[in-house]
Amino acid sequence: FSSFSIISTGPTSVGMDFSLHGYDHVYGIPQHAETLLLKNTSDGDAYRLYNLDIFGHKIHEKIGIYGSVPLLLAHKPNRTSGIFWLNSSETLVDISTKAVAEHAPSRSAAETAKQRAVPRTDVRWMSESGIIDVFLLMGPTAFDIFKQFAQLTGTQALPPLFSLGYHQCRWNYEDEQDVKAVDAGFDAHGIPYDAIWLDIEHTDGKRYFTWDKQKFQNPRKMQEHLRKKKRKLVVIIDPHIKVDPSYTLYAQAKEKGYFVKDRNGQDFEGISWPGSSCYLDFTNPEVRKWYADQFAFKTYKASTNILFVWNDMNEPSVFKEAELTMQKDAVHYNNWEHREVHNLYGFYQQMATAEGLIRRSSGKERPFVLTRSFFAGSQKYGAVWTGDNTAEWSYLKISIPMLLTINMAGISFCGADVGGFIGDPEAELLVRWYQAGAYQPFFRGHSTMESKRREPWLFGEKNTQLIRRAISERYVLLPYLYTLFYRAHTAAEPVMRCLWIEFPGKMETFDVENEYMLGNALLVHPVTEKEAKTVTVLFPGSEEIWYDFRKFKRMEDAGTVKIPVTLENIPVFQRGGTVIPLKTTAGKSTEWMIDTPYELHVALDTEACAIGELYTDDGHSFQYLHKKQFLYRKFTFHKNILSSSCVDESGQYHTTCVVERVIILGFGKQPTFVTASSKDGEKKEVVFTYDTKTSALTLEKLSLSVDADWEICIT
Repeated sequence: FSSFSIISTGPTSVGMDFSLHGYDHVYGIPQHAETLLLKNTSDGDAYRLYNLDIFGHKIHEKIGIYGSVPLLLAHKPNRTSGIFWLNSSETLVDISTKAVAEHAPSRSAAETAKQRAVPRTDVRWMSESGIIDVFLLMGPTAFDIFKQFAQLTGTQALPPLFSLGYHQCRWNYEDEQDVKAVDAGFDAHGIPYDAIWLDIEHTDGKRYFTWDKQKFQNPRKMQEHLRKKKRKLVVIIDPHIKVDPSYTLYAQAKEKGYFVKDRNGQDFEGISWPGSSCYLDFTNPEVRKWYADQFAFKTYKASTNILFVWNDMNEPSVFKEAELTMQKDAVHYNNWEHREVHNLYGFYQQMATAEGLIRRSSGKERPFVLTRSFFAGSQKYGAVWTGDNTAEWSYLKISIPMLLTINMAGISFCGADVGGFIGDPEAELLVRWYQAGAYQPFFRGHSTMESKRREPWLFGEKNTQLIRRAISERYVLLPYLYTLFYRAHTAAEPVMRCLWIEFPGKMETFDVENEYMLGNALLVHPVTEKEAKTVTVLFPGSEEIWYDFRKFKRMEDAGTVKIPVTLENIPVFQRGGTVIPLKTTAGKSTEWMIDTPYELHVALDTEACAIGELYTDDGHSFQYLHKKQFLYRKFTFHKNILSSSCVDESGQYHTTCVVERVIILGFGKQPTFVTASSKDGEKKEVVFTYDTKTSALTLEKLSLSVDADWEICIT
């Protein structure tokens, strides 16, 4: 299946058919701009897994775009199964769902055998090269599948906390003055943000690891300015290297033979942003080690420890070639042809980049690396995004199933460019996109150089206020989101979940793609239609209770309900039986909020019980791993007592942060007396208010330590 001399082997092709009995709902195999539920392909194109740079890709096409994870999930009410086809060459997946006649066994000789129609989905995998290496994941639940897949490919890396904040990007922020002005704009308009990004124009002639000497004369000083504001800088570093013997990176890589070769054994040359370029061979461990070393502070001039990295164009994108990518007969390390490792190219660049960021801090600090191209296992190295989308309502709408599918494939840290990368969003679309992005894992605004400037304050005071509110909601939600990422990291639970994952027995959820669960506690329904006055929300499970997340009111109806909406916000609901930890207010960035007190939202279920968790640590280092410096707490409400206890005794992390406020939703009657007591026996009376309209009980001025056991007793 592979040659070990530089001879073009051409495609060799392997394939296999699988029949999934009893299943007619299949999901997964990102990345496509397609529906959540995979479609029958018998009368059209197969789903293609082939990482390509498709600028302004169309919607509802099965062509492969920037990333590929060859994992398919099948679900029926009592079971979930998975197929992981481990192959990094171009792959086609054909899906055929039909009803087949099955014979029911007869009970007696006299009885004739009965026939019944049972669904069956046939899945055909065809890869251009490689071997058959396939894993059948037996579940039986979706969460079992996620754990089984994580045993093979790893779990989501725990992100540094700043990277869960809001990111401001465009192609390009012009110079140091522009960066300072945008940074100041966020403060002037009271909008939180954590990182400003620099695209390709910040470099010296598209030579990565360098700075444009005119526009960025003192990048270190610029970073110090951002550091004082407790913010970060993210810069782009693409895999193509400008052919220029005076460019140190090129000269070294050329001398060491670190570039991908063409079929004749010469360095493969293609056209990209810098013009003529060579492509580093990241499949070679020696090249990855050398590349990681380029991020050392002494080597990457004027970089500091607040600088993080964005890997783009790593499908790899090669202009003027067929499908804008590398020729399939280019040759990699160990004489692998490019066709065999194509879908792994970006995966290996992100791996080397993450390693470089860890190594520059002597193994102490968590990296943040965003990649456009990805494969199974990319979750171990950082975040991905959906690529070059367009500023149209249909792209906002399709981003939801796209992100749900990527989450299902193990990569929780994903998002879509807020506002759409290409074009100019109208103000309403931009507001709606911020409102959706605030409740999705990776949250970044980005636009192309042809787009008009669209910093959040450029659309009039009313829209500035709406975007400020959306971003602030995100910052208040961070304790819950960070806890979900800890669960993704340790237990392989996706952060953003399609409804059927949480409600596996409810058939009505199986094809829902316009709303989703964030963790197990929040139901989010983005508004994706222009001038919408109502949205139709499915509240799954007749035995569930749902509360309006902002107004605390219990939703009276179950099932499918029409909900009125205004431009103020999108519908978000808290599930009864859950406790969500929040911060009481948003700060200028995540680092400004370290000491901001917590607030707990306790939503009672039919048994008047609730349970939830809070994970916290220093937010940036590996101390949680190496020194067990973390707090993992559990909050339980049962028989009118809210208690805080430790989930993992091995973790120790001291924080001065307190729980200041608790809001209990669905509390049946006005209490007469509320007391709080700590482990050492100290008891105090608690100030409370009860809203008879919403049945929400608010407990104020608690000052209960987050890192201690305590109880609140309501009588």
